[in-house]
Amino acid sequence: MVLIAATVCTKSGKALVSRQFVEMNKARIEGLLAAFPKLMTGGRQHTFIETESVRYVYQPLDKLYMLLITTKASNILEDLETLRLFSRVVPEYCTQLTEAEVINQAFNLLFAFDEIVALGYRESVNLAQVRSFVEMDSHEEKIFQAVRQTQEREAANRMRERAKELQRERLEAAKRGAPRAHAGFGGGFGGGQAAAPDTSVDRPPSTPARETSRPAARSAMKLGSRGTDADSFVSRLRSEGDVTAATPPVGTAATVDRPAPANQKDVHLRFEERLNLVAGRDGDIQNFELSGLLTLRITSEQFGRIHVHVDNKDTRSLQLQTHPNVDKEAFRSSGVIGLKQAQRPFPLHSDVGVLKWRLAGGGGDDKMAPLSVNCWPSEGANGGCDVNIEYELEQPHLTLSDVHINIPLPSGNTQVVVHQWEGSYTQKGRTLVWSIPVVNAQQKTGSLEFTVTPAIPNDFFPLSVTWTSETSLAQLTATKVTQAEDGSPVDFSQEISFHPDKYEFV
Repeated sequence: MVLIAATVCTKSGKALVSRQFVEMNKARIEGLLAAFPKLMTGGRQHTFIETESVRYVYQPLDKLYMLLITTKASNILEDLETLRLFSRVVPEYCTQLTEAEVINQAFNLLFAFDEIVALGYRESVNLAQVRSFVEMDSHEEKIFQAVRQTQEREAANRMRERAKELQRERLEAAKRGAPRAHAGFGGGFGGGQAAAPDTSVDRPPSTPARETSRPAARSAMKLGSRGTDADSFVSRLRSEGDVTAATPPVGTAATVDRPAPANQKDVHLRFEERLNLVAGRDGDIQNFELSGLLTLRITSEQFGRIHVHVDNKDTRSLQLQTHPNVDKEAFRSSGVIGLKQAQRPFPLHSDVGVLKWRLAGGGGDDKMAPLSVNCWPSEGANGGCDVNIEYELEQPHLTLSDVHINIPLPSGNTQVVVHQWEGSYTQKGRTLVWSIPVVNAQQKTGSLEFTVTPAIPNDFFPLSVTWTSETSLAQLTATKVTQAEDGSPVDFSQEISFHPDKYEFV
Protein backbone atom coordinates (compact mmCIF):
# COMPACT_ATOMS: atom_id res chain seq x y z
CA MET A 1 0.00 0.00 0.00
CA VAL A 2 0.98 3.66 -0.43
CA LEU A 3 -0.45 5.75 2.38
CA ILE A 4 -0.71 9.43 1.53
CA ALA A 5 -1.90 10.82 4.87
CA ALA A 6 -3.42 9.85 8.22
CA THR A 7 -5.85 12.24 9.89
CA VAL A 8 -8.02 12.47 12.98
CA CYS A 9 -10.90 14.71 11.95
CA THR A 10 -14.40 15.71 13.00
CA LYS A 11 -17.50 14.57 11.17
CA SER A 12 -17.63 17.98 9.48
CA GLY A 13 -14.16 17.33 8.03
CA LYS A 14 -12.13 19.59 10.34
CA ALA A 15 -8.64 18.08 10.68
CA LEU A 16 -7.43 17.95 14.29
CA VAL A 17 -4.20 16.01 13.74
CA SER A 18 -2.85 15.11 10.31
CA ARG A 19 0.40 13.53 9.12
CA GLN A 20 1.45 13.49 5.46
CA PHE A 21 3.71 10.60 4.39
CA VAL A 22 4.51 11.40 0.74
CA GLU A 23 5.61 14.50 -1.15
CA MET A 24 2.52 16.56 -1.95
CA ASN A 25 1.82 20.28 -1.78
CA LYS A 26 -0.26 21.73 1.03
CA ALA A 27 -3.14 22.82 -1.19
CA ARG A 28 -3.57 19.28 -2.55
CA ILE A 29 -3.71 17.72 0.94
CA GLU A 30 -6.15 20.36 2.20
CA GLY A 31 -8.31 19.75 -0.87
CA LEU A 32 -8.42 16.00 -0.24
CA LEU A 33 -9.36 16.51 3.41
CA ALA A 34 -12.03 19.09 2.53
CA ALA A 35 -13.58 16.70 -0.01
CA PHE A 36 -14.03 13.85 2.48
CA PRO A 37 -17.21 15.00 4.32
CA LYS A 38 -18.84 15.92 0.99
CA LEU A 39 -18.43 12.32 -0.19
CA MET A 40 -20.11 10.87 2.87
CA THR A 41 -23.71 9.75 2.28
CA GLY A 42 -26.27 8.42 4.69
CA GLY A 43 -26.80 4.71 5.18
CA ARG A 44 -23.32 3.59 4.12
CA GLN A 45 -22.38 0.20 5.54
CA HIS A 46 -18.74 0.07 4.41
CA THR A 47 -15.88 2.24 5.61
CA PHE A 48 -14.15 3.37 2.44
CA ILE A 49 -14.85 5.76 -0.42
CA GLU A 50 -13.06 5.81 -3.77
CA THR A 51 -12.62 8.77 -6.10
CA GLU A 52 -10.84 8.96 -9.44
CA SER A 53 -7.45 9.41 -7.79
CA VAL A 54 -7.51 8.30 -4.12
CA ARG A 55 -9.25 6.04 -1.64
CA TYR A 56 -10.58 7.23 1.73
CA VAL A 57 -10.54 4.54 4.44
CA TYR A 58 -12.14 5.61 7.72
CA GLN A 59 -13.46 4.41 11.05
CA PRO A 60 -15.73 6.30 13.47
CA LEU A 61 -14.29 7.17 16.89
CA ASP A 62 -17.34 8.45 18.79
CA LYS A 63 -17.82 11.94 17.28
CA LEU A 64 -14.53 11.78 15.34
CA TYR A 65 -13.14 9.85 12.40
CA MET A 66 -9.81 8.09 11.97
CA LEU A 67 -9.16 8.70 8.27
CA LEU A 68 -6.50 7.25 5.96
CA ILE A 69 -5.99 8.56 2.42
CA THR A 70 -4.33 5.99 0.14
CA THR A 71 -3.77 5.47 -3.56
CA LYS A 72 -6.38 3.48 -5.44
CA ALA A 73 -3.75 0.85 -6.28
CA SER A 74 -3.22 -0.06 -2.64
CA ASN A 75 -4.52 -3.34 -1.22
CA ILE A 76 -7.84 -2.68 0.55
CA LEU A 77 -7.21 -5.50 3.04
CA GLU A 78 -3.88 -3.99 4.04
CA ASP A 79 -5.57 -0.59 4.22
CA LEU A 80 -8.16 -1.90 6.67
CA GLU A 81 -5.53 -3.66 8.77
CA THR A 82 -3.51 -0.45 8.99
CA LEU A 83 -6.65 1.51 9.82
CA ARG A 84 -7.36 -0.82 12.74
CA LEU A 85 -3.89 -0.16 14.17
CA PHE A 86 -4.31 3.61 13.81
CA SER A 87 -7.73 3.38 15.47
CA ARG A 88 -6.20 1.55 18.44
CA VAL A 89 -3.37 4.08 18.77
CA VAL A 90 -5.69 7.09 19.20
CA PRO A 91 -7.45 5.79 22.38
CA GLU A 92 -4.05 4.69 23.67
CA TYR A 93 -3.02 8.35 24.09
CA CYS A 94 -6.41 10.10 24.35
CA THR A 95 -8.34 9.29 27.52
CA GLN A 96 -11.42 10.89 25.95
CA LEU A 97 -12.17 10.96 22.23
CA THR A 98 -12.85 14.68 22.10
CA GLU A 99 -11.40 17.50 20.00
CA ALA A 100 -9.64 19.08 22.97
CA GLU A 101 -8.01 15.81 24.07
CA VAL A 102 -6.81 14.97 20.54
CA ILE A 103 -5.26 18.41 20.16
CA ASN A 104 -3.69 18.12 23.61
CA GLN A 105 -2.09 14.78 22.66
CA ALA A 106 -1.17 15.87 19.11
CA PHE A 107 2.56 15.34 19.42
CA ASN A 108 2.24 11.85 20.92
CA LEU A 109 -0.16 10.90 18.14
CA LEU A 110 2.16 12.24 15.44
CA PHE A 111 5.11 10.34 16.91
CA ALA A 112 3.01 7.18 16.98
CA PHE A 113 1.86 7.72 13.36
CA ASP A 114 5.50 8.00 12.29
CA GLU A 115 6.26 4.66 13.92
CA ILE A 116 3.45 2.97 11.99
CA VAL A 117 4.18 4.39 8.53
CA ALA A 118 7.43 5.51 6.90
CA LEU A 119 7.56 7.01 3.39
CA GLY A 120 4.02 5.85 2.72
CA TYR A 121 4.58 2.19 3.60
CA ARG A 122 3.37 0.31 6.67
CA GLU A 123 6.07 -0.73 9.14
CA SER A 124 5.95 -4.17 10.72
CA VAL A 125 4.97 -3.04 14.22
CA ASN A 126 2.19 -3.72 16.68
CA LEU A 127 0.60 -1.50 19.32
CA ALA A 128 3.00 -2.58 22.08
CA GLN A 129 6.01 -1.75 19.90
CA VAL A 130 4.61 1.65 18.96
CA ARG A 131 4.04 2.43 22.63
CA SER A 132 7.58 1.34 23.50
CA PHE A 133 9.20 3.37 20.71
CA VAL A 134 7.26 6.55 21.51
CA GLU A 135 8.06 6.32 25.23
CA MET A 136 11.84 6.03 24.71
CA ASP A 137 13.53 8.66 26.83
CA SER A 138 15.74 11.37 25.35
CA HIS A 139 18.92 11.64 27.38
CA GLU A 140 19.73 14.94 25.72
CA GLU A 141 16.31 16.40 26.56
CA LYS A 142 16.70 15.46 30.23
CA ILE A 143 20.08 17.18 30.33
CA PHE A 144 18.67 20.29 28.65
CA GLN A 145 15.72 20.45 31.05
CA ALA A 146 18.05 20.11 34.04
CA VAL A 147 20.37 22.84 32.71
CA ARG A 148 17.46 25.17 31.95
CA GLN A 149 15.90 24.70 35.40
CA THR A 150 19.26 25.37 37.03
CA GLN A 151 19.73 28.53 34.97
CA GLU A 152 16.25 29.76 35.83
CA ARG A 153 16.79 29.16 39.55
CA GLU A 154 20.17 30.88 39.53
CA ALA A 155 18.83 33.85 37.56
CA ALA A 156 15.90 34.23 39.95
CA ASN A 157 18.21 34.06 42.97
CA ARG A 158 20.58 36.63 41.48
CA MET A 159 17.76 39.01 40.66
CA ARG A 160 16.31 38.67 44.16
CA GLU A 161 19.70 39.41 45.69
CA ARG A 162 20.15 42.41 43.41
CA ALA A 163 16.67 43.68 44.28
CA LYS A 164 17.47 43.41 47.99
CA GLU A 165 20.74 45.27 47.43
CA LEU A 166 19.01 48.12 45.59
CA GLN A 167 16.34 48.26 48.29
CA ARG A 168 19.05 48.67 50.95
CA GLU A 169 20.71 51.43 48.92
CA ARG A 170 17.40 53.29 48.62
CA LEU A 171 16.80 53.09 52.35
CA GLU A 172 20.33 54.28 53.14
CA ALA A 173 20.02 57.14 50.65
CA ALA A 174 16.67 58.13 52.13
CA LYS A 175 18.25 58.30 55.59
CA ARG A 176 20.99 60.60 54.21
CA GLY A 177 18.37 62.79 52.52
CA ALA A 178 19.68 62.13 49.02
CA PRO A 179 16.70 61.93 46.61
CA ARG A 180 18.83 60.81 43.67
CA ALA A 181 18.95 57.32 45.15
CA HIS A 182 15.18 57.20 44.70
CA ALA A 183 15.51 58.42 41.13
CA GLY A 184 17.58 55.38 40.41
CA PHE A 185 14.38 53.31 40.05
CA GLY A 186 12.99 55.53 37.28
CA GLY A 187 12.08 58.73 39.13
CA GLY A 188 9.13 57.25 40.98
CA PHE A 189 10.08 59.04 44.21
CA GLY A 190 11.94 62.11 42.84
CA GLY A 191 9.03 64.55 42.59
CA GLY A 192 9.61 67.63 40.46
CA GLN A 193 13.35 67.11 40.27
CA ALA A 194 13.04 63.94 38.21
CA ALA A 195 11.12 65.82 35.50
CA ALA A 196 13.55 68.74 35.37
CA PRO A 197 16.17 67.11 33.07
CA ASP A 198 13.66 66.84 30.20
CA THR A 199 12.91 70.58 30.25
CA SER A 200 16.56 71.59 30.56
CA VAL A 201 17.92 69.38 27.79
CA ASP A 202 15.69 70.87 25.05
CA ARG A 203 16.30 74.53 25.90
CA PRO A 204 19.00 76.68 24.31
CA PRO A 205 22.07 77.28 26.49
CA SER A 206 21.26 81.00 26.73
CA THR A 207 17.89 80.54 28.44
CA PRO A 208 17.71 81.39 32.15
CA ALA A 209 15.88 78.20 32.88
CA ARG A 210 19.09 76.24 32.40
CA GLU A 211 20.62 77.91 35.45
CA THR A 212 17.69 77.08 37.68
CA SER A 213 17.58 73.42 36.59
CA ARG A 214 21.26 72.66 36.98
CA PRO A 215 20.91 70.75 40.29
CA ALA A 216 18.23 68.57 38.72
CA ALA A 217 20.53 67.90 35.77
CA ARG A 218 23.03 66.43 38.19
CA SER A 219 20.25 64.13 39.40
CA ALA A 220 19.69 63.08 35.81
CA MET A 221 23.33 62.08 35.56
CA LYS A 222 22.91 59.94 38.63
CA LEU A 223 19.79 58.41 37.12
CA GLY A 224 21.79 57.42 34.03
CA SER A 225 24.56 55.85 36.09
CA ARG A 226 22.06 53.88 38.12
CA GLY A 227 20.48 52.56 34.91
CA THR A 228 23.94 51.63 33.62
CA ASP A 229 24.55 49.57 36.75
CA ALA A 230 21.30 47.70 36.23
CA ASP A 231 22.03 47.19 32.54
CA SER A 232 25.52 45.93 33.25
CA PHE A 233 24.10 43.51 35.82
CA VAL A 234 21.64 42.13 33.27
CA SER A 235 24.43 41.99 30.69
CA ARG A 236 26.59 39.99 33.09
CA LEU A 237 23.72 37.56 33.68
CA ARG A 238 23.17 37.23 29.95
CA SER A 239 26.85 36.58 29.32
CA GLU A 240 26.81 33.90 31.99
CA GLY A 241 23.67 32.31 30.53
CA ASP A 242 21.58 33.07 33.62
CA VAL A 243 18.85 35.28 32.13
CA THR A 244 15.73 33.20 31.57
CA ALA A 245 14.86 35.06 28.38
CA ALA A 246 18.24 34.12 26.93
CA THR A 247 17.62 30.42 27.50
CA PRO A 248 17.45 28.60 24.13
CA PRO A 249 14.00 27.38 23.06
CA VAL A 250 12.96 23.78 23.41
CA GLY A 251 13.67 23.14 19.76
CA THR A 252 17.38 23.75 20.37
CA ALA A 253 17.63 21.42 23.36
CA ALA A 254 20.13 19.22 21.56
CA THR A 255 22.68 22.06 21.46
CA VAL A 256 23.18 21.90 25.22
CA ASP A 257 26.46 20.10 25.65
CA ARG A 258 26.43 17.13 27.97
CA PRO A 259 29.64 16.06 29.70
CA ALA A 260 31.67 14.26 27.06
CA PRO A 261 34.09 11.40 27.63
CA ALA A 262 37.70 12.48 27.58
CA ASN A 263 38.44 10.45 24.43
CA GLN A 264 35.35 11.50 22.45
CA LYS A 265 36.07 12.18 18.78
CA ASP A 266 34.35 14.58 16.39
CA VAL A 267 32.19 11.61 15.36
CA HIS A 268 30.85 9.77 18.40
CA LEU A 269 28.50 6.78 18.52
CA ARG A 270 26.51 5.72 21.55
CA PHE A 271 24.86 2.29 21.79
CA GLU A 272 22.34 2.21 24.65
CA GLU A 273 20.29 -0.84 25.63
CA ARG A 274 17.67 -1.34 28.31
CA LEU A 275 16.23 -4.68 29.39
CA ASN A 276 12.97 -5.67 31.08
CA LEU A 277 12.85 -9.28 32.27
CA VAL A 278 10.56 -11.22 34.58
CA ALA A 279 11.42 -14.89 35.26
CA GLY A 280 9.96 -17.60 37.42
CA ARG A 281 11.71 -19.20 40.37
CA ASP A 282 12.89 -22.10 38.23
CA GLY A 283 14.42 -19.72 35.67
CA ASP A 284 11.67 -19.82 33.01
CA ILE A 285 11.29 -16.40 31.37
CA GLN A 286 7.80 -14.97 31.60
CA ASN A 287 8.56 -11.64 29.93
CA PHE A 288 11.59 -10.41 28.03
CA GLU A 289 11.97 -7.13 26.17
CA LEU A 290 15.23 -5.56 25.05
CA SER A 291 15.17 -2.09 23.48
CA GLY A 292 18.21 -0.37 22.01
CA LEU A 293 19.08 2.96 20.42
CA LEU A 294 22.11 4.07 18.42
CA THR A 295 22.75 7.82 18.53
CA LEU A 296 25.24 9.76 16.45
CA ARG A 297 26.90 12.98 17.60
CA ILE A 298 29.00 15.08 15.20
CA THR A 299 30.92 18.15 16.36
CA SER A 300 32.73 19.15 13.15
CA GLU A 301 31.18 20.33 9.88
CA GLN A 302 33.67 18.36 7.78
CA PHE A 303 32.08 15.12 9.01
CA GLY A 304 28.45 16.12 8.39
CA ARG A 305 28.01 13.74 5.43
CA ILE A 306 29.19 10.33 6.56
CA HIS A 307 28.26 6.65 6.46
CA VAL A 308 28.23 4.50 9.61
CA HIS A 309 28.88 0.82 8.89
CA VAL A 310 27.07 -1.45 11.37
CA ASP A 311 27.68 -5.19 11.72
CA ASN A 312 24.90 -7.35 13.15
CA LYS A 313 26.39 -10.56 14.56
CA ASP A 314 23.28 -11.44 16.57
CA THR A 315 21.66 -14.66 15.36
CA ARG A 316 18.35 -13.89 17.05
CA SER A 317 15.45 -12.16 15.33
CA LEU A 318 16.24 -8.55 16.20
CA GLN A 319 13.65 -6.04 15.04
CA LEU A 320 15.65 -3.21 13.49
CA GLN A 321 14.24 0.19 12.57
CA THR A 322 16.12 3.13 11.06
CA HIS A 323 15.19 6.79 11.37
CA PRO A 324 12.78 7.93 8.58
CA ASN A 325 15.54 10.16 7.12
CA VAL A 326 18.00 7.26 6.90
CA ASP A 327 18.35 5.26 3.67
CA LYS A 328 16.61 2.01 4.62
CA GLU A 329 17.65 0.05 1.54
CA ALA A 330 21.33 0.82 2.11
CA PHE A 331 21.04 -0.40 5.68
CA ARG A 332 19.13 -3.55 4.79
CA SER A 333 21.50 -4.52 1.99
CA SER A 334 24.89 -3.55 3.43
CA GLY A 335 24.39 -2.32 7.02
CA VAL A 336 25.23 1.29 6.09
CA ILE A 337 23.57 4.17 7.95
CA GLY A 338 23.45 7.29 5.79
CA LEU A 339 20.92 9.95 4.92
CA LYS A 340 18.51 9.37 2.03
CA GLN A 341 19.28 12.86 0.76
CA ALA A 342 23.02 12.48 0.38
CA GLN A 343 23.62 16.20 -0.09
CA ARG A 344 22.22 16.99 3.36
CA PRO A 345 24.49 16.72 6.43
CA PHE A 346 23.64 15.23 9.80
CA PRO A 347 22.84 17.85 12.50
CA LEU A 348 25.82 19.15 14.46
CA HIS A 349 26.27 19.17 18.25
CA SER A 350 23.23 17.01 18.94
CA ASP A 351 22.59 13.34 19.72
CA VAL A 352 20.71 12.06 16.68
CA GLY A 353 18.93 8.71 16.99
CA VAL A 354 19.59 6.81 13.75
CA LEU A 355 18.77 3.17 14.60
CA LYS A 356 16.47 1.39 17.05
CA TRP A 357 16.26 -2.29 17.77
CA ARG A 358 14.07 -4.55 19.84
CA LEU A 359 14.14 -8.15 20.92
CA ALA A 360 11.15 -9.68 22.67
CA GLY A 361 10.45 -13.14 23.99
CA GLY A 362 9.09 -15.18 26.87
CA GLY A 363 7.06 -18.30 27.34
CA GLY A 364 9.80 -20.24 29.06
CA ASP A 365 12.74 -19.47 26.74
CA ASP A 366 15.51 -19.34 29.34
CA LYS A 367 18.32 -18.92 26.77
CA MET A 368 17.69 -15.20 26.30
CA ALA A 369 18.57 -14.05 29.83
CA PRO A 370 22.04 -12.53 30.20
CA LEU A 371 22.31 -13.63 33.84
CA SER A 372 20.50 -16.52 35.49
CA VAL A 373 19.88 -16.47 39.25
CA ASN A 374 18.73 -19.54 41.16
CA CYS A 375 17.37 -19.05 44.68
CA TRP A 376 16.81 -22.22 46.76
CA PRO A 377 15.22 -21.52 50.15
CA SER A 378 14.53 -24.60 52.28
CA GLU A 379 12.94 -24.85 55.67
CA GLY A 380 15.45 -25.40 58.45
CA ALA A 381 15.44 -25.78 62.21
CA ASN A 382 13.72 -23.43 64.68
CA GLY A 383 11.31 -22.07 62.08
CA GLY A 384 14.07 -20.63 59.91
CA CYS A 385 15.18 -21.02 56.29
CA ASP A 386 18.49 -22.04 54.77
CA VAL A 387 18.93 -20.08 51.53
CA ASN A 388 21.34 -20.92 48.69
CA ILE A 389 21.62 -18.48 45.77
CA GLU A 390 23.74 -18.97 42.67
CA TYR A 391 24.22 -16.77 39.61
CA GLU A 392 25.67 -17.68 36.22
CA LEU A 393 26.49 -15.57 33.17
CA GLU A 394 24.55 -17.00 30.21
CA GLN A 395 25.96 -14.74 27.48
CA PRO A 396 29.77 -15.08 27.53
CA HIS A 397 30.39 -12.00 25.38
CA LEU A 398 29.04 -9.78 28.18
CA THR A 399 30.91 -8.12 31.03
CA LEU A 400 28.61 -6.92 33.83
CA SER A 401 29.93 -4.49 36.45
CA ASP A 402 28.56 -3.50 39.87
CA VAL A 403 26.13 -6.40 39.96
CA HIS A 404 23.70 -6.13 42.87
CA ILE A 405 21.32 -9.00 43.71
CA ASN A 406 18.63 -7.69 46.05
CA ILE A 407 17.07 -10.41 48.23
CA PRO A 408 14.00 -9.48 50.29
CA LEU A 409 13.94 -10.54 53.94
CA PRO A 410 10.94 -11.35 56.14
CA SER A 411 9.46 -8.60 58.28
CA GLY A 412 9.87 -8.51 62.03
CA ASN A 413 12.86 -9.27 64.20
CA THR A 414 14.86 -11.63 62.02
CA GLN A 415 18.37 -12.92 62.44
CA VAL A 416 20.51 -13.23 59.28
CA VAL A 417 23.68 -15.34 59.36
CA VAL A 418 25.76 -15.46 56.15
CA HIS A 419 27.92 -18.59 55.81
CA GLN A 420 29.56 -18.29 52.39
CA TRP A 421 29.71 -15.64 49.65
CA GLU A 422 31.60 -14.11 46.71
CA GLY A 423 32.04 -10.36 46.52
CA SER A 424 30.40 -8.61 49.47
CA TYR A 425 27.02 -8.21 51.12
CA THR A 426 25.17 -5.72 53.28
CA GLN A 427 21.76 -5.58 54.91
CA LYS A 428 19.63 -2.52 54.13
CA GLY A 429 16.41 -2.65 56.09
CA ARG A 430 14.41 -5.64 54.87
CA THR A 431 16.77 -6.34 51.94
CA LEU A 432 20.01 -8.29 51.78
CA VAL A 433 22.14 -6.77 48.99
CA TRP A 434 24.71 -9.12 47.49
CA SER A 435 27.31 -7.20 45.46
CA ILE A 436 29.70 -8.62 42.86
CA PRO A 437 32.18 -6.19 41.25
CA VAL A 438 32.53 -7.99 37.90
CA VAL A 439 30.81 -10.91 36.17
CA ASN A 440 32.38 -12.05 32.90
CA ALA A 441 33.43 -15.18 31.02
CA GLN A 442 36.35 -15.72 33.42
CA GLN A 443 34.25 -15.08 36.56
CA LYS A 444 30.87 -16.30 35.41
CA THR A 445 29.46 -17.98 38.55
CA GLY A 446 29.19 -17.35 42.26
CA SER A 447 27.11 -18.39 45.25
CA LEU A 448 25.78 -17.07 48.54
CA GLU A 449 24.57 -19.11 51.53
CA PHE A 450 22.78 -17.70 54.56
CA THR A 451 20.25 -18.58 57.23
CA VAL A 452 17.29 -16.46 58.32
CA THR A 453 15.22 -17.10 61.45
CA PRO A 454 12.21 -16.99 61.48
CA ALA A 455 11.28 -17.25 57.78
CA ILE A 456 9.40 -19.22 55.14
CA PRO A 457 10.54 -19.83 51.53
CA ASN A 458 8.15 -17.27 49.99
CA ASP A 459 9.78 -14.47 52.00
CA PHE A 460 12.74 -14.26 49.58
CA PHE A 461 10.81 -13.34 46.43
CA PRO A 462 10.63 -11.33 44.25
CA LEU A 463 14.38 -11.10 43.87
CA SER A 464 15.77 -8.26 41.70
CA VAL A 465 19.10 -7.64 39.95
CA THR A 466 20.85 -4.45 38.76
CA TRP A 467 24.14 -3.85 36.94
CA THR A 468 25.99 -1.56 34.57
CA SER A 469 27.77 -2.73 31.46
CA GLU A 470 29.89 -1.37 28.62
CA THR A 471 29.02 -4.40 26.48
CA SER A 472 25.73 -4.88 24.64
CA LEU A 473 23.39 -7.85 24.72
CA ALA A 474 22.45 -7.48 21.04
CA GLN A 475 25.69 -7.96 19.16
CA LEU A 476 25.53 -4.81 17.04
CA THR A 477 28.84 -3.05 16.48
CA ALA A 478 30.09 -0.17 14.36
CA THR A 479 32.94 -1.46 12.19
CA LYS A 480 33.89 1.82 10.54
CA VAL A 481 32.79 5.32 9.57
CA THR A 482 33.48 6.72 6.10
CA GLN A 483 32.91 9.94 4.19
CA ALA A 484 29.80 9.67 2.01
CA GLU A 485 31.48 11.32 -1.00
CA ASP A 486 34.66 9.27 -1.44
CA GLY A 487 34.54 6.47 1.15
CA SER A 488 37.64 7.72 2.98
CA PRO A 489 37.87 6.53 6.61
CA VAL A 490 36.80 8.82 9.46
CA ASP A 491 38.18 8.53 12.97
CA PHE A 492 35.38 7.94 15.47
CA SER A 493 34.74 6.97 19.08
CA GLN A 494 31.93 4.93 20.57
CA GLU A 495 30.48 4.06 23.95
CA ILE A 496 28.12 1.27 24.99
CA SER A 497 25.65 1.25 27.87
CA PHE A 498 23.56 -1.78 28.82
CA HIS A 499 21.46 -1.90 31.99
CA PRO A 500 18.20 -3.42 33.22
CA ASP A 501 15.14 -1.29 33.87
CA LYS A 502 13.54 -4.28 35.56
CA TYR A 503 15.13 -7.70 36.19
CA GLU A 504 13.13 -9.86 38.60
CA PHE A 505 12.70 -13.46 39.63
CA VAL A 506 9.23 -13.94 41.04
